[in-house]
Amino acid sequence: MKVFISGKIPEVGVDMLKKAGYEVEMWTNSEPITLAELIDKCKQSDAYINVMSPVPESFFKEVTNLKVISTFSVGYNHIDIQSATRLGIPVGNTPDVLSNATADIAFLLLLNVSRKAFFNYRRIIEGNWKPGFLSVEYLGQELNGKTLGIFGMGRIGIKMAQKCKNAYEMNILYNNRHKQEEAEKELGAHYVSFEELLEQSDVISLHAPLTDENKGIFNASAFKKMKKTSILINTARGPMINEKDLIQAIQEGQIWGAGLDVTDPEPMKADNPLLCMENVAVTPHIGSATIEARNAMSALCAKNIIAGLKGEKLPCIVNPEVYK
Repeated sequence: MKVFISGKIPEVGVDMLKKAGYEVEMWTNSEPITLAELIDKCKQSDAYINVMSPVPESFFKEVTNLKVISTFSVGYNHIDIQSATRLGIPVGNTPDVLSNATADIAFLLLLNVSRKAFFNYRRIIEGNWKPGFLSVEYLGQELNGKTLGIFGMGRIGIKMAQKCKNAYEMNILYNNRHKQEEAEKELGAHYVSFEELLEQSDVISLHAPLTDENKGIFNASAFKKMKKTSILINTARGPMINEKDLIQAIQEGQIWGAGLDVTDPEPMKADNPLLCMENVAVTPHIGSATIEARNAMSALCAKNIIAGLKGEKLPCIVNPEVYK
């Protein structure tokens, strides 16, 4: 059987697949694979590891032969899961193994925004660090005892809350589809409505999966309800934030600033106003970019594929209804 991988992944997963007796082809071109190329490759394969390539309904209209798909990510909004399920194709993902790494980036962005670190670094390399002590310029804000609002209290959200609680004794609020008893017991977290999250939080960190319901939910209306000193952190998915409204909200002082590891679109254009703002820090979607996390993701993808090709239930399945 043949496995196609639409981008480079660490060798640990590739070696597992080869050791299991499968032929592996990996897309190594510098340019991302096109949909037409992806369709052609998958028509010749039994399994597919998706490396953040869009897999729309039109893909599944032509590719009906796959026995299993695993995405090299936790999120799976880039794959038409409904179409895969209709064809009886189980789809796996890689949860949990990147929770620490992604929470680290959220925490990093929070510190950078609160103290304007990226902006002040640019002052140095651009030759704008002048002699003399500046007593009122470029001031940041402290985080001790502030209130953190988590939008999406899953594995990564809990890790972020733990870091903020332990480092700065922050109070934890959260909004989630379901109450999280674990977080409430361990962190003293309080479940609140979305409106209350906006109004009461000093920091709001996004960790929810992208859905039709939350696409663009952080918009002009939401920013007007947030504190003028509040910080918005996004390591989830870019389309949750209306970027045009975010730019205006920061320019007009409706919120303090933002830290973004994900944007809409990606990659962000070099002339985006957010990149020049004093209270904004942007990283290029590196939430899971550690050796440990990426190796674990690669191995988990391989486990999903091997299970699927053996006709067994995937260790991490996003469409369990396919087994019914």
